[in-house]
Amino acid sequence: MKRHLRYLCAVAAILVAGTACAANYSNEVLHYQVVYHWGVIWKHAADATLSIKNSGSGYNAMLTGKTRSWADKVYPVRDTLKCSMNSNMAPLKYEKITHEKDYYARDLIKFSYNYSHTSAACTRYRKSGTQTASLSAKCQAYDMVSVFYMLRNQDYDAFSRNKSMTTVIFSGKKKEYLTIRYVGKENIKMRNGSTRQAHHITFKFTQEGSKKSGDDINAWMSADAQRIPLLLVGKLPVGEVKCYCTN
Repeated sequence: MKRHLRYLCAVAAILVAGTACAANYSNEVLHYQVVYHWGVIWKHAADATLSIKNSGSGYNAMLTGKTRSWADKVYPVRDTLKCSMNSNMAPLKYEKITHEKDYYARDLIKFSYNYSHTSAACTRYRKSGTQTASLSAKCQAYDMVSVFYMLRNQDYDAFSRNKSMTTVIFSGKKKEYLTIRYVGKENIKMRNGSTRQAHHITFKFTQEGSKKSGDDINAWMSADAQRIPLLLVGKLPVGEVKCYCTN
């Protein structure tokens, strides 16, 4: 159960990151319920809140996730993702703070650009010491927050079914590839019983050499101009996690 809770919250952090308005954004706060689903079991296990502010020259976003009181008794989780972006929503700095029971870690990534080439200096803080690493990509690279802003700027109405695109993600000391596939427009049922029209897309993460680094994630973004992620689903070793927007 401890392992399931930890993995659930890790998936949730990936799922709900980057939910602010993609263009002409001022300030916004969105809330999510993270629900564990297995057969007839539906358990509200965690909550997540994402806020974004316009700094004048760019944007600052912060995602916080925490387990609920019943889950705290099993394995408390408090995770925070922070991202600073320029006016084009390209990442400048990314920070991930993980606090899970007795485990604490902090990752800091600073981005730099040379034409279309992206470089990053990564520093990983652990109880055992500090590690550094350098990452690079011959394209625009993103982190686990800023990539969703890029995705929300896509014109999904112009996409054909099964169209896919691939981008690079810097995470800790790793470089991963994220492939996004457009499934189509669908009506989905929200946790409050309402029905919303949304664009269905899937995420697939792979490492260099095309080795999958996790199960696919399904996401449904609102079919209006804001393209807010309404529902996100990721698999767990047992069951699945569903993140519902409650705004």
